[in-house]
Amino acid sequence: MENNTANKQRRSILQGCLAMGLASYLNTSLSQSNWPQKPMRFIVPFVPGGTSDIVARTVSQELSKQLPFPVILENKAGGGGVPAMLEVSKAPADGYTMILGHVGSMAVNPYIFTNTGYDVNKDFAPVTLLAKVPSLFVVHPDLPVENLKELVAYAKNNPGKLNYGSAGNASAGHLAMEYLKLTTGMEITHIPYKGTGPALTDLLAGRIQVFSAGTPALLQYIRSGKLRAIATGTPQRISSLPNLPTVAESGYKGFESVQWYGILVPANTPESVIKRIQEESYKALRTPAVAERFASEDAVIGGGSPAEFAALIAQQQRVWKNVVLKANIRAD
Repeated sequence: MENNTANKQRRSILQGCLAMGLASYLNTSLSQSNWPQKPMRFIVPFVPGGTSDIVARTVSQELSKQLPFPVILENKAGGGGVPAMLEVSKAPADGYTMILGHVGSMAVNPYIFTNTGYDVNKDFAPVTLLAKVPSLFVVHPDLPVENLKELVAYAKNNPGKLNYGSAGNASAGHLAMEYLKLTTGMEITHIPYKGTGPALTDLLAGRIQVFSAGTPALLQYIRSGKLRAIATGTPQRISSLPNLPTVAESGYKGFESVQWYGILVPANTPESVIKRIQEESYKALRTPAVAERFASEDAVIGGGSPAEFAALIAQQQRVWKNVVLKANIRAD
């Protein structure tokens, strides 16, 4: 009798557990299938005004139109993007917190910061590449150089005289310039700023002489004559500046430096949610507003699968690890 009672109790407990588990599964599945159910945060680890902000803002505006809830852009600058990445790595893995990943945060920081509190390859899930943007190399027009060869000669003949600015240590512009220095053998002192905007202010005022950034942040100043473009880091010339030679054409074959930007979410975010964000991003990238804006900046539109974005990150980590070691790039 006691055995029968005990068996009934065990069956009752088991049935209750199964029911709870099924309910939890159904609730989770329903939540995922109905994503989103509230606004999403899109973290940009740099100040407003730079290429990263332009790319993220352009896409987020279209996503907000497509989805039932808005995508809210948040600029969280500082620390080479580490504080922003750390925050997102610890956010709930539910698709409501995304971050803009780029060459610095994903392919350089792992080799210059010893303890960030996160692992870019374990604590984040790639969603999709948004864009590849040409790296342009520009100088203040008062500098007596017209092209890259003349800049290299001037720097070598005037040691310690030239300074270049960047959006911060390990930013895309910092990396591009250090790569160019390694390739050409010239020496130019690095002055890190807290964002592209402040660096551009000093460049336009002539307080620094050399700079590298993506086309969205620089094109208007080049066209107005306030800055002089001397080379592009792309393998081929770009349509917006067809007379601007590439670094490779300037005598440094094999050189290539482009900026890239994509969406990442905390690891363990449900695959169904990641797929939805990728699909919505693909649609946003092909709207007339985004396509026209990116085309005007020579940005190559992304939108591919998470696996394709992950493969790009891995390839870029191999490239920039070598640059970091040779240029002895260190954290602030």
